[in-house]
Parts: sequence; C-alpha cells; structure tokens
Amino acid sequence: MQTASGIYKKARRNVFSLTNISSYDILIAELIYKYLMYWREIMFNINNYSKSVDFLLENAGPVIKYRLRKEILQDLAASEEEELLSQVYEMPLFKLLKTYIRPDGYIGNGMHSHDHWCEKTIHETPLQDGESAARLLSYYKIPKSHPVVKNLVAAMRNEKILYKEFSHIPPEAVRFQNRFEGINNGNCLMALIYTMQAMLGYGDDYQDLKDFQQISLKGFKHILEISSLSEITKFNKESKLKYNYPYIEASEYFPNVYTLSMLAYTNNWRSKENLKIISDAFNHINAIMEPGTNIHVRIKGRHIAPCGAFVRPVRPFNTGVIDIINYRRLLTEIAMAGADMETGIIRETADNINGALSKDGRLYMDFKQPHNRHYSPKYLKYPQPYTDVMLEASYSGKNNENALSCDLTFWALEFLFLAEKEN
Repeated sequence: MQTASGIYKKARRNVFSLTNISSYDILIAELIYKYLMYWREIMFNINNYSKSVDFLLENAGPVIKYRLRKEILQDLAASEEEELLSQVYEMPLFKLLKTYIRPDGYIGNGMHSHDHWCEKTIHETPLQDGESAARLLSYYKIPKSHPVVKNLVAAMRNEKILYKEFSHIPPEAVRFQNRFEGINNGNCLMALIYTMQAMLGYGDDYQDLKDFQQISLKGFKHILEISSLSEITKFNKESKLKYNYPYIEASEYFPNVYTLSMLAYTNNWRSKENLKIISDAFNHINAIMEPGTNIHVRIKGRHIAPCGAFVRPVRPFNTGVIDIINYRRLLTEIAMAGADMETGIIRETADNINGALSKDGRLYMDFKQPHNRHYSPKYLKYPQPYTDVMLEASYSGKNNENALSCDLTFWALEFLFLAEKEN
C-alpha cells in the first residue's frame, strides 16, 4: 500500500520530468505541484496525530467519525458518507428533533425562548427550542440539502411563518415586533435567526445575511478603535436597577458570540484585510478588557444582559480550567472566523493542546476542581445557547466510558486543523 508521502514524491517527479511542454502546460504543472504540496502538508500534520485519529476511529460514534473523515482526513468516499450519515440520522437526539417539526417547517417553539409560561410547558425538552434545534443540525453537520434543514431555513425566511411562530406567548410577540432592535451588537431576535441560518450552511446566499455579515464585522472593527470600554458605555448613578452596570445603546456596534458565529460560518465577508481585523480584534480585546466586567444594552428603554458580549479577556484553552460554559465552542469559532497563529489565544491554545495530546493522543481535562465541576461537559444532554458542543450520544452508561474523551479529542484535532489551515 502506498503512503501519502510516497504518492506525493512520485507525482512530484512526474510533474517536473516533463519535456517539450508549452508555457501553459508549465503553469498547469506548477498548480498541480502546489496542490500536492498542500495535501502533503495536511497529511504530514494528520500523521502527527495518528494516535488521536486511531482512538477516534475505534471508539467514537457516527457523528465524530463522519466529521473527522469528511472535514479533517478528507478521505470519505460517497458510499461511506451515505452509510455514516444513515447512522447519524439514527442518533437519539436527531430522531427526537424530528418529532418537534411543525407543519410549516419550523422546529419547536420560539428561539432562545421561555421553557415555561404561566404554568404552561413551552419546551418539553431544550431541543424543542428553535435555536437548540438549529445547533444540533449544525453540530451534526446534517447536509444543507436535507429536507429538515431546507424547510427550517425556508421557515426562517418567511415573514408570515415567523409572525405565527413567535405569537405563541405575549413576550415572544413583543420580541418579534422589536426583532431588529439591537442588531448592531447582535442582541435581537433577527441576529439569532440570521446566525442560525448561517450555521446551517445558508449564510452567503441571501442579501439580508450578507448585510448582517458586514454589521458583525463592524463590531470587531469598532473594538480596534477604542482603548477602554468607558469610551462607549454610559452609566446612570441614579438607577434603581438591582444590577446597575454601565450600558451601551442599541445602535452601538459591538461584537458578541452571535456576531462571531455569523462570521465563523460564512465566507462572503472574507478578505485578507478583514481576516486580519479578527485576529487584531481578539488580541486587542485581551489587551484592554478586564476580568469580571459586565455591561448592559439599552433597548427600548430596558437594560438587558448582552448575549456573550466580548467585554472580558478570552482565555486560551487549559486542561486545568474551564473558563466559561461554552469554552471550547468559543475558541473553535474564533479559529473558524480566521484568527490565526498571530492571535495570542489561538497560538497558546494550540500549544496547550499539542502538549496535552503528546502522551497517548487523547485529550483529558481536570474536572475535580469546584469551578470545573460546575461547568463540566459531563452533564451535557442537549445543544443549547450556553453549553459546549456534544457530538456523542451520551456520556453516561457502561458502554460510553470513552464518549467524553472522544468529544474532547475530536475538538482538539478540529481546533488544530482550523488554526493551522490557510483561510
């Protein structure tokens, strides 16, 4: 059996041993050579993590095997992809999600919404929420051509359907009425709806979403224009609010986890200059922001907590500390959005992961510390706005002793692959 490096060397000799060829043929040969160099680099990197790959191929469930082979190893034949996807479709959460599909294609009730209202159960499980449903489809990488995905996106682009779906309880009706208020900092219903479409693979085909990409990018640009949060926040000393934090206005451009996700899952906005903005912005965030900082966003006279606004430093990954509840997901999306090894948190995270994998190729974390026990992914059951990514079916039970280790190890490979590839 020929190795990847052997195939590469043979092809390289063949490309440059050609005689009596035209300048056009030389150009084609050079392009082929660059392509082979690219694949050689990928194979070289993957070979460095053969223990991790072998562990996952032997122990992981169908979602991780599918994503590992399709996204990282990139060795999935069509028949194998079909077989693995058929196994993914049998995953318990995907089957549960299908029971929440409504006749109009929308899934569940609301989005990032109430579980209960006036003693009425709105969500039987967290998966009966539109955001959680979209996240599961995205994390499982259900193809965008799948009817469940296509119909959900179509519903999210239909004004009449949205009006109906967000009229089931009074607060959601008000939220829909004000759905664009706060979009410049990602704190409104339409920011959520646009981001979920992007996560499902439909972020670059619709003008409204392209516009939101530019809004999201402006938030990161704006970070680079300030040296302190106090330059853009206001504070009311006379306020009687229980938590009287500084606040920004709804019109202020500012990045949060949803505007980051919007950029992470789309391509239309990408250019060399814009990708550098992302790297520089996170370096700047970690330089000027203070730990423990809180702010509000003032929308329609109300002060609301922003959804993961970047008002605190972002810690690089460390096996001994779970910084926030969606720790790994955040770092992944920073890398997906184009932050490279010039970004401190990306570089330090990659170094820490490489150190952690060096023993046996598996990623372990310390869940004994009180803080880590509180944020431990061990207790994950559903994809939610404030949880990390879970790709295995369950972490509990006699047959799932390696499940959490599979999720952690796959994340490690995914992050390294994203951090090292050229955007």
